[in-house]
Amino acid sequence: MARNPFAFGTGPWDPTHRFETSWLVSPIVLGVLRLTISLYAFATLLFNIGYQCAHASLGGCEQSRAGFSYFTVLTYWGLAFYFLFAGTHTLSISLSRSRAPLLSRWPRPLQALHALLYSTAIVYPFLVTAVYWGVLYRAPSEPGAAWFPSAYTAWSNVSQHLLNSVFAALEIALPRTAPPPWIHALWLVALLALYLALAYVTRATKGFYTYGFLDPAQTGPLVAAYVFGIGAAALVVFAVVRALLWFRRWLTEDKLGFRGRFAAPRSRGGAAAAAGEELEMGRPETLVSK
Repeated sequence: MARNPFAFGTGPWDPTHRFETSWLVSPIVLGVLRLTISLYAFATLLFNIGYQCAHASLGGCEQSRAGFSYFTVLTYWGLAFYFLFAGTHTLSISLSRSRAPLLSRWPRPLQALHALLYSTAIVYPFLVTAVYWGVLYRAPSEPGAAWFPSAYTAWSNVSQHLLNSVFAALEIALPRTAPPPWIHALWLVALLALYLALAYVTRATKGFYTYGFLDPAQTGPLVAAYVFGIGAAALVVFAVVRALLWFRRWLTEDKLGFRGRFAAPRSRGGAAAAAGEELEMGRPETLVSK
């Protein structure tokens, strides 16, 4: 029977707080790290807006406004907000007497959306990095020439097209998060389709293509190949990331015995949380992450 992609699940939500704890570091360290990454991402985005507005040679404020049509920029905003929410939820464990994070008290739909936001944060950055360096970036033809025309463009592109994947890798390696449900792959492709619509709305309203490979005048019938190829690549990245999460959990928990710090509430409900962990690992896959 086909699963309902809009279902939020009925089992206990993340009873041992996998989204907010790590197998290696304390919630305070993990929370501070996440908020630091969020601060860097927001600073990068806001500095880019201001710097472009101040330099007409870079397109001025018009280029800053146009940035909101680029998948790179939109996913970087997504990373900034993910790490902001994730860091806040993680630190809330240390501030709660019951060791219960804010996320555990949110409505179930918001919990499910947080799980989906996590999936975007660990999949889209690798897709952005691969497409930029593999398709869009053009190395200088002159021997010894700088890889970017200025220090600013080098820093901006490295931050948004390389460090984004470093941040995603940290989210795969450090927290105790379980592999996301397969249904998230459907939602990731659906979000890519919505972006494709945005790209052509931008062309119709602003007169430019966000990416050259979307322009039929440049790539002709290969536009469809690029579109479906990127969609397929997203599915491959999702499968690889899911396998890495499974491997990390198997290695750190099953083999090394690192179950995480503050993984269960400090109360008589600890045994119930442990039982909930078994339910969590075996319940049907829905929009909710395991």
